[in-house]
Amino acid sequence: MFNTQAAQAFRSCTGALSSRTLARTSVNVAGRRAALAMRSRHYSDKAQSSDESKKPEENSEEQEKDEVEVSPETTLLHKLKAEETKVADCMSRLRYLQADFLNLQRNAAREKEQARDFAISRFAGDLLETVDVLSMALKSVPKSALTPPSESPDATAEKTPATHLRELYEGVEATHRLLLHTLFKHHVKPFDPTGEAFDPNKHEALYQVPIPGKEPGTVLECQKVGYTIKDRVLRAAQVGVVQDTSS
Repeated sequence: MFNTQAAQAFRSCTGALSSRTLARTSVNVAGRRAALAMRSRHYSDKAQSSDESKKPEENSEEQEKDEVEVSPETTLLHKLKAEETKVADCMSRLRYLQADFLNLQRNAAREKEQARDFAISRFAGDLLETVDVLSMALKSVPKSALTPPSESPDATAEKTPATHLRELYEGVEATHRLLLHTLFKHHVKPFDPTGEAFDPNKHEALYQVPIPGKEPGTVLECQKVGYTIKDRVLRAAQVGVVQDTSS
């Protein structure tokens, strides 16, 4: 009987121990499961946060890639603008150089024409003295001495001095006329300013005389005609001018 009670007591103790052990193991399992769940939540949170942190990084990387892809185009555009500026500057300089070259050509052509036109200015100026001498020789012969005789001259008769004078006069006149014609071909022309207003650029005043009824400042007499070569005065005319007596 004692053995029977001992066996029951031992069974009850072992049952209690086993229930306690099972309870403990179940508690431990539940704790482990809760810890695993917390860990999985923590890992999922970390994964989400890492994903969210990766998104801006990926966006920044994409932006950097876009910038890297755009930067060569912008560089080419800047280079193109710089080259266009250089081309515009070169074109502006070229236009200025072209204008200067055209002006140089015009000036050279004008100077060449003037050199051609006025090359004989000194020679013509020296030749005018000869023209003046011939003109004075013609003026020194009176018109009465040039009148031919009313009677027809005899071919066998000897020439008179009057006849020689007339022939000499005709020769000098022909020489004078031919010389003026030659000067005229080279644009050298005479001018007589008698009766015109005095112009200091074209006239040389030798004297002044008060003349009643004449306008002061007008040319009264021309002692030496003036000459021009084209539009330039080759020699000023030597004149006498009417004096102003109002003062």
